[in-house]
Order: sequence, then C-alpha cells, then structure tokens
Amino acid sequence: MENFSLIMSDDMAKDSAEWSSRSTVNNHHHDQSQPAAPLSRYESQKRRDWNTFVQYLKNQRPPVALSRCNCNHVLDFLRYLDQFGKTKVHQHGCVSFGQPDPPAPCNCPLRQAWGSLDALIGRLRAAYEEHGGSPDNNNNNNPFGNGAIRVYLREVRDCQAKARGIAYKKKKNRRKNQIKPTVGADEAK
Repeated sequence: MENFSLIMSDDMAKDSAEWSSRSTVNNHHHDQSQPAAPLSRYESQKRRDWNTFVQYLKNQRPPVALSRCNCNHVLDFLRYLDQFGKTKVHQHGCVSFGQPDPPAPCNCPLRQAWGSLDALIGRLRAAYEEHGGSPDNNNNNNPFGNGAIRVYLREVRDCQAKARGIAYKKKKNRRKNQIKPTVGADEAK
C-alpha cells in the first residue's frame, strides 16, 4: 500500500508540474490577448440551462441529436425537471387545495414553478438560435417556440393557480395608471 501511495504521489507531482507549466503558458498567452468580459447573470444561466438540456438529450435512450430535437423532447424535459421543483402543488383531494394559506402541512408533490419554467423556455429559445437553430421568427423549426410548449405552460400556470387558490391576472398596462399632468401646470411654465 505504501508503494501505491508513493506512485500516486509521484504521479500527482508530475501532473501538478505539467499543469503548472501549461497554466503558465496559457496565462502568458492570455495576458497578451484581450481579457474576456465576465458573463452576465442571464448569460451564465442561459449557458447552464443549455448545457443541462443538451446533456438531457445525450442521456436519452437512444441519445437524441440536437438536429432531431422536437417539442416532445422539450415537454419531456420540462416534466423531468418537476422532480427538482420546490413549489408545493396541492392535489384535488388535499384539504389545502384552493387555499392561499394552507391550514396544515400536506404530502402533495413539489413541482417547478410556472414562472421558472416560463423563464427557462425563454432562455432556451435564445440559446437554440445561438447554437445554430433557426431564428425565433419561425417557431415551427424552433422546438422551444412551438405552440405545444405555450399550451403546456398555460396549463401549468392555471393548475398551480387553482391549487393555491389564487386567480392569475395579467398585468395591466402601466400607462393607464400613470397620473396625467393638469392643464394648469402646463400653463404655469
């Protein structure tokens, strides 16, 4: 066992020295070029989401090529993500169903929140175009812009709103709520 640890130590030392020399060469080369600007939070999240989706396709049996990806793969991906959700969605038989403030804890499943899925699809639509997909104006070729995805998101939103007892309302246009200046104020100028 001692010999194994010595061999491992020697190998680690060699790897460390090799990595150090490569790192120095890379840093020297990097210093001469323009430093890369750090990614924004949105760009970082978009990259992570894209990598997760591509990995999901690779893990399918058989693996799915990105060129063969369609809206059904996207829907399966969204359903797959539900297992990592943190939003409690009450089922019809639950005493908390339809109540904004549940009276007691329950065993209803956790799901991805509608807003999170909606934002995810937006980022994946943009990433798809950046990685060679067809432009967003032709939603038939962009699996993330397909009508089936919009229908699914609407169903998730409505289901979660009913389960929480909160009606979903669209945001009103802000301009209608702004105070209009009076005529007298304009004449004073």
